[in-house]
Amino acid sequence: MIIKSSAKFSRRSALKGLVNGAVVTVALPFLDCFLNNSGTALASGAPLPVRFGTWFWGLGFNPGRGVSKKTGAGIEFLEECQPLVPHRDYINYFSNFNTPLDGRVTLVHFTGWVGCRTGSVPQQVTDIPAPTIDVVVADQIATGTRFRSIDLTATGNPRDSYTARSTGSRNSAEVAPLSMYAKVFGPEFADPNSATFTPDPKLMARQSVLSAVGEHRQNFMKTLGAADKARMEEYFTSIRQIEQRLDLELQKPAPLEACIKPSNPGEQQVGTELETVLNVHKMQSELLALAVACNQTRVFNMLYSQALSTLHRRGEAFIHHTLTHEEPEDPKLGYQAQVAWYNVKSFEAMATFINAFKKIKEGDGTLLDNVLIFANSDTNYAKMHALDGIPVMLIGKAGGKIKTGYHITGNGDPISRVGLTAQQAMGMNVSKWGTASMQTSKPISELLV
Repeated sequence: MIIKSSAKFSRRSALKGLVNGAVVTVALPFLDCFLNNSGTALASGAPLPVRFGTWFWGLGFNPGRGVSKKTGAGIEFLEECQPLVPHRDYINYFSNFNTPLDGRVTLVHFTGWVGCRTGSVPQQVTDIPAPTIDVVVADQIATGTRFRSIDLTATGNPRDSYTARSTGSRNSAEVAPLSMYAKVFGPEFADPNSATFTPDPKLMARQSVLSAVGEHRQNFMKTLGAADKARMEEYFTSIRQIEQRLDLELQKPAPLEACIKPSNPGEQQVGTELETVLNVHKMQSELLALAVACNQTRVFNMLYSQALSTLHRRGEAFIHHTLTHEEPEDPKLGYQAQVAWYNVKSFEAMATFINAFKKIKEGDGTLLDNVLIFANSDTNYAKMHALDGIPVMLIGKAGGKIKTGYHITGNGDPISRVGLTAQQAMGMNVSKWGTASMQTSKPISELLV
């Protein structure tokens, strides 16, 4: 294909090529040639799309070690949340919001996250009494993209997903970076005569999609200005780096003379070693940010650790959740030291997720300027299964529709106020949200622009 002029391209353009006879496409981010002269809107005059996502971590943090009591502008992150300091101008933190039960019993490690995400309190474990907030938002904005939503978990279990329309329709999550790569950047061909289809991941990782679209890519680059060329080179470099990292995981390791193959140990739990989870989460975050930048989806969900977090250090028996209940407080420190270490790792992961969006340029800012991420845990103080003051954050500027960098105290109001605020920041025509005592018609108006 020969391209003579950038006028031939629109926002829906993509680079195309072949991998072993199958068509592959590489979608394009929002380049200057697709935008108005100031880089604040599409060339047609339509605003840049605002995307919505969620991020979840289990078991909150230790009292007095997450965020200081100072409220208003300028969040003061304490010891366990220190990894978030570089991103605090993009974060709103909410404290002292509650989850009224209306006489229902607390379902530990379940009531909290369900209440935060649905504005309703479950009656029993597995009960999802209303659609989660991502589903509600997707009903409004998930059009014109390949995927209604992209749902990911770093734990290796597709059932570790906190997105659902109802009790019986809980969404399954992608667990492997390679499957995520195949889903978004791999061949789109599926044999219509086959009952099942499993792409060959080894072939896909080693046969680069960038190589497949090489000719189209070169012609396209000739049509771009200097700024767009630089941006596309950054974009292609990001894809290439991910391809190379995936390819390494598929290569046979070099032989080690001292290594003796052990007997088959049988089925083992996989995916929850902390070192593995952190690596998977980082790769998924980078892939997801690219997928969002390429308009493959406008709604996404990432789970770093479950509410009953089973993360554990390699070679250690105790998991994160067990430690929250059984580790004694260090008499000198005054807190559970190992639990604190796990908590810091949670916020290192959150910072990695934020940075994946922050480092992608879009328009006159970054992708983080055009997303809103609802981040929450399941409990405040895990040792006591506390539901009051569950940590919740809103991350990103939602296309300029929300002010950021604030610590807001709820003074005992229902946590559903945060969800209502998020929906209104997304431009949704909703005046109330939640059920029973969780129902609210009071957004946090001081944050809305």
